[in-house]
Amino acid sequence: DMDALPVQEETGLPFASQNPGLMHACGHDGHTAIGMGVAQLLAQTREHWPGKVKLLFQPAEEGLGGALATVRDGVLEQPRPDAAFALHLWNHLPQGRLVVQSGPLMAAADRFEITIIGRGGHGAAPEDTIDAVVVGAQAVTALQTIVSRNVSPHETAVLTIGSFRAGSAFNVIAERAMMAGTLRTFNPAVRTLLIKRMKEVLTGVSMAHGTRFSFDLQESEHTPAVINDANMAEIARLAANNVLSPEQITQIRPLMVSEDMSEILNRVPGCYVLLGAEPAGGARGPHHNPQFDINEEALPIAAAIMASIAVKFLEGG
Repeated sequence: DMDALPVQEETGLPFASQNPGLMHACGHDGHTAIGMGVAQLLAQTREHWPGKVKLLFQPAEEGLGGALATVRDGVLEQPRPDAAFALHLWNHLPQGRLVVQSGPLMAAADRFEITIIGRGGHGAAPEDTIDAVVVGAQAVTALQTIVSRNVSPHETAVLTIGSFRAGSAFNVIAERAMMAGTLRTFNPAVRTLLIKRMKEVLTGVSMAHGTRFSFDLQESEHTPAVINDANMAEIARLAANNVLSPEQITQIRPLMVSEDMSEILNRVPGCYVLLGAEPAGGARGPHHNPQFDINEEALPIAAAIMASIAVKFLEGG
């Protein structure tokens, strides 16, 4: 992926973003450099490996729509790849540590929007109104009980309200309250349960207060979970041994963040790996933070790993 984020950079680095309100706060500039490095390494050794390699520089990952757009534009055609591999720099991991594992790695993601519709009026006459702020606040707290009370402790799910907007004046009771948030799941049955319970909770809260509501969850914006193919994960692990020591290759608990590489992995067997890129002295900020940075020593390591994976697969694993 190549895209930046709507974050004002505060790293103070000499190569900091020159575009106000935009920065590479997730390492995608590093990914672009890695892709170029992979191309160079493969070109230098072209006579030593069979087959063909496609290099995808994906746009719009942060909006969780770029991968599907590339699929629709034909990235998996002419020729159709037999496998797909991707790498993400991860500054939560020590520099040079590689995560390779089969099965679930990152959660599915959904975005939703909710509007509570009451009756506005004068702030001094609440009896003549139906306060959308009060109802919206109750809806937020009620929605937060769904994961803890309805989802089995053996499953994993997140329901987050990330935005709440209502009113524009201190002495006016708002007629509408609008909120937006995200769902993160691994199990499709849990996702179905969350959506069902959200609608039931919103219906109950609205009935109790006499409001109406709208609930908008676009199925077209759903991003599936990242599920690594077991055979491809083993190829990636064996190939990484050409670059790293076995002690540097590890596994982690699946992450609740999401990645639209899943759109490609749902169509082509493959593996998504994470490479530690913690800066020397420790990370000053996590991913998506104004202080985010990567350890650039990870870049040539990443390029070598990805080139090795490609050759390993083409040589028959």
